[in-house]
Amino acid sequence: MADSQGASYTKMSPDGEYIAYVSTVTGNRQLWLRPVAGGQSKQLTFGSGITGYFYWAPTGHQILYAADNNGNEQESYFLLDVATFSEREVLPAVAGGFRFFGGFIDPSTIIYASTERNGLEFDLYVADLVSGEIDMVYKGRMGLSIASVSPDGKWALMVERVGADSDNLYLFDIDKQELTTLSKPERRANHSNGGFAWTRDSKGFYFASNLNQEYQNVAFYDLKSGMRWVAQDDFEMEEVTLCHGDQFLMWTNNVDGESKPQIKSLKGAQDPSLPELPDGVKGLQCATSGKQAIITNDGWRDPGSMYSWDFASVAHPVFTASLAGVPQSSLVQPQSIRMKARDGVTLQGLLYLPHGNSETPPPTVFRVHGGPTEQSRPVFDAMTQYLVNQGIAVFRPNVRGSTGFGHTYMTLDDRKKRLDSIRDLIDMHAYLAESGIIDGNNVAVAGGSYGGYAVNAALANFPGHFTAGVARFGVSDWVTALQIASPSLKAADIIEYGDISVPEWLAYYQQYSPIRQADNINVSVLYSHGVMDPRVDISETETMVKTLRKNGVEAPFIRMPNEGHGWRRLENQMFYAQQEVAFLKRVLHMAHP
Repeated sequence: MADSQGASYTKMSPDGEYIAYVSTVTGNRQLWLRPVAGGQSKQLTFGSGITGYFYWAPTGHQILYAADNNGNEQESYFLLDVATFSEREVLPAVAGGFRFFGGFIDPSTIIYASTERNGLEFDLYVADLVSGEIDMVYKGRMGLSIASVSPDGKWALMVERVGADSDNLYLFDIDKQELTTLSKPERRANHSNGGFAWTRDSKGFYFASNLNQEYQNVAFYDLKSGMRWVAQDDFEMEEVTLCHGDQFLMWTNNVDGESKPQIKSLKGAQDPSLPELPDGVKGLQCATSGKQAIITNDGWRDPGSMYSWDFASVAHPVFTASLAGVPQSSLVQPQSIRMKARDGVTLQGLLYLPHGNSETPPPTVFRVHGGPTEQSRPVFDAMTQYLVNQGIAVFRPNVRGSTGFGHTYMTLDDRKKRLDSIRDLIDMHAYLAESGIIDGNNVAVAGGSYGGYAVNAALANFPGHFTAGVARFGVSDWVTALQIASPSLKAADIIEYGDISVPEWLAYYQQYSPIRQADNINVSVLYSHGVMDPRVDISETETMVKTLRKNGVEAPFIRMPNEGHGWRRLENQMFYAQQEVAFLKRVLHMAHP
């Protein structure tokens, strides 16, 4: 399953001729190029791989991409010429320099945010890629980054994180180096998750926001007259995109994790009929010039395919993902399950049941997403399908605090309500077991990053419910984790968890961190962590492993020396998958692999 290959991080060239994307077919994340009109893909990068994101220059024949050192997230920038097949490093990595790329001001000038001044605060820099000259144009603070640059290169949209789920929005005049507040509401809101789509004349932009309302809906911000709503409904709206010379506005509605594309004519024409596409999570791309859109899909049986659509006829495949020989019939479609928590909050999750009509409920793994403000969505997940094909059901919960279900739901786990979301796992376990859907005596809880914390917290605070745990690069002690978090997380953490420098919060987490209740853990836990992880230090896992082993509890530990916050390398993914499945088969009382 792990070697199923799809396209990710896709971006169309400004002229609409090519689509660049990231693939791990070689074992590392590499950049590839494919003609929209058809033809073979061409590999553009080699070596140990790229971080993931990249950007086309306005000229359409150069791509700027980032690469770090084995997941340490302190990146160098490289400029690659796709016509001459040459590249050069334009911005070397700097110790302590965590960067957020902003955009191209013109074909040879970029703007970005970086912590290289003091390793904590994000300042704005403008770099000339020809001369190599770099100027700091704004002295910033924690949580700032550039989200978008206007087509004329005069304006930059800056966001400031307010918790993991929200941000303030600013307009930066690049020439005058002046910052204007566009939206800094008293009740925090999100302005950036749906992306920004500037009009070609740079007079305004479309985006999605939940400003003073429950859901992120589509709005337009006119630089002279301000904000107005364009589309409103009881859905989170995403992937806001302008197409066909600003004639059409496209976006997607998030419905229980599925993406439902939408289109609106902005110039009086009739709205085109959208093409039929497979189920999944959609991405939308339109060229600066040209008359087609690229629609990407990531679904439970599609690791990442691309389609070209001309706003009139059916969509045509540009790239079809490979399942690497895995029969599509062996893949399992998730069921959306809703249930009530003990306090009446409606919870949701995705359930994957093994094929067959066995009268015996299956053993199950709860796979908790990270974040905490993320969402379990019906995308292709090799590990989930691997487990289901081994006879283990998988439940992917969206506990309170998850995105996709409105502002209120997203804030129900903030600060001292943190353990309410962990308790949701117990209530979900009880519902599925009492309904006879799963074997309630044979359930493991697994997760990575914040999901790894959830494993530690569930086993420590609610013992007796889960049979075992699988914790990947998760937090065990919030005191140390919040103190040494990377600068990209610190600003959000203060809102999400509280300020650890304040005595009240220090005392709270000294009491309510999993390591403080670790003596309650009495089941086997498989731990793993990347040595290069800059977000959650490996000591968080080492502390839990030592404590459990001291208490006589089995705690196998997998150290990944060449990984950071998650496994990027295919060989590591495949090795780890085999180890986890072998562990789960044993602790869930199945036949030994």
